[in-house]
Amino acid sequence: MTGGTSMETTAAGTADTRVRPRSARTVRLAAGLTVLFLLGAACGADQKKERAAPLEDVVADESGLAEAGKPVRGGRLVYGVEAETSGGFCLPEAQLATSGHLIRTTIYDSLTAANDTGEIKPYLAKSVDHDDEYKTWTIELRDGVKFHDGTDLDAQVVKNNLDAYLGRRPPRAPTLFPMVLANIDTVTVKDDRTVVVTTKLPWVAFAAYLTPVGIMAQSQLDDVDNCDTKLVGTGPFKLASWTQDQEMLTQRNPDYWQIAPDGQPYPYADAIAFRPITDAQQRINALEAGEINVMMASAPTDIYGPLTDLKDDGSINLLVSDDHAEVTHLLLNSSKAPFDDEKMRRAVAMGVDRQAYADLLDGGFSTIAEQPFPKGDPGYVDDSGYPGFDPEASKALVAEYVSEGGEATFTLSVSSEPLIVARGEVIQNQLAKVGISVKLASADQATQINEAIAGSFQAIIWRNHAGGEPDLQYLWWHGQGNPINLGRFVDPEMDELLEAGRAEPDAVKRRQIYENVSRRFGEKVWNIWLTYVEWAVALSPDVHGVLSAGLPDDGGLPFKGLVAGHPTLGMWITSK
Repeated sequence: MTGGTSMETTAAGTADTRVRPRSARTVRLAAGLTVLFLLGAACGADQKKERAAPLEDVVADESGLAEAGKPVRGGRLVYGVEAETSGGFCLPEAQLATSGHLIRTTIYDSLTAANDTGEIKPYLAKSVDHDDEYKTWTIELRDGVKFHDGTDLDAQVVKNNLDAYLGRRPPRAPTLFPMVLANIDTVTVKDDRTVVVTTKLPWVAFAAYLTPVGIMAQSQLDDVDNCDTKLVGTGPFKLASWTQDQEMLTQRNPDYWQIAPDGQPYPYADAIAFRPITDAQQRINALEAGEINVMMASAPTDIYGPLTDLKDDGSINLLVSDDHAEVTHLLLNSSKAPFDDEKMRRAVAMGVDRQAYADLLDGGFSTIAEQPFPKGDPGYVDDSGYPGFDPEASKALVAEYVSEGGEATFTLSVSSEPLIVARGEVIQNQLAKVGISVKLASADQATQINEAIAGSFQAIIWRNHAGGEPDLQYLWWHGQGNPINLGRFVDPEMDELLEAGRAEPDAVKRRQIYENVSRRFGEKVWNIWLTYVEWAVALSPDVHGVLSAGLPDDGGLPFKGLVAGHPTLGMWITSK
């Protein structure tokens, strides 16, 4: 990955007090771990036919869409993905990168989804209500939804799924989801269409945590031997075949529950074949040659280099999004030297010239970060107090640290990908100028993740903290002894802010709380922020509609943060 090893929550979106309250409203753990983003007539059910949101709302983002005309049906998409999901799709236990999440949302639906404004909306759920304390959540399911094996979506199978994610239903044995969802107390079936969840403490953003929870059929959930390979969801496409490291073929679900504007069920395409092509340039070459007709990219030099050139000459369509962007940073281990001392954290922050770093490695196209939250999202603040580039001040702090007996040296773990090694070398060279010696240690991403969880590192080039619902960062930053607080920092003030944000229903007050979280990072320098990450979807000129299928019940267009993939049900091909 271009930004380094990445661990990401994907229940994207912000808590929305309009999600059917009684009183009033993305988890990705990429490159090795998952933590952790239309009503229809199914099998003759008599339901309202929900129409998609207007296409004009997305044409400005996706080139070629304005001239594409109305969606048409049929044809096969060939999607070049960046990696094979070798661990499979037994979702409570799965280890999904961006390409894995793309497939997850193709085959499975979740109870809620984030829309383009970041609000969490019901999806498989017809409604998600809460009590006045935000501790009792009532999930009412849609009628007439069926799994790919013909069984019904009902309250019992949803409860069983939630229990599996919580680690309370053998044979499923998840590792991280029980920690992500640790605030859940009970899950009960009220009736055939209704599940009630109670939480231990008030949880305003609970509905956002349901967006990465794909719902599996009971047959897959209980499959001891083949849960990871026999995929059975309710999604717009169903698994046809899968030859690992070659191709996963999915075919149109003819009984899908969401209805498109033409009055027939989504999806438009007949099939999607997902082909792993790990090298980005090879994916671009395959797209240009017509061997694939869709791909994603996140390297600025790819997006604003060859992909933009191909778009400008009419060879491809392109959608680029920096909405709710994750942030590339140096993840620091604050439990051991030298980063247990604020002086050294601050010295590194002031010794890294982020603009020169971005100019050299990203062609100057990256947006510089000085806080974890992206611009426009709750928590973003114009001045976080994060220290700027100041080599003289950095040298002074290094000298002070050394005079007190410290060693101004650390090991920076980088993935073996050449671009990430180059990022490490730039940081190494910059910090050498202020008297800090950096040793680079190359490791594969799985090893880096294990190092991060074990705490056996000093610093790692990392990518995380996609925008949307800010409560999702609670997982990464709260509490001593929290194994997901990979930076190992102990900060009672940060804990108080995160606890207050989790329980605060007022949107203005919540925003202020998370702005103070950004300021706290600026004050204590727990991480070294570098740049925000843009994502792009590149398509053949006859492929359209990446974000064009609206959410049910006039819920808006899909979430524009692409770190966890994008919907595939609304994509269509004009020539087949």
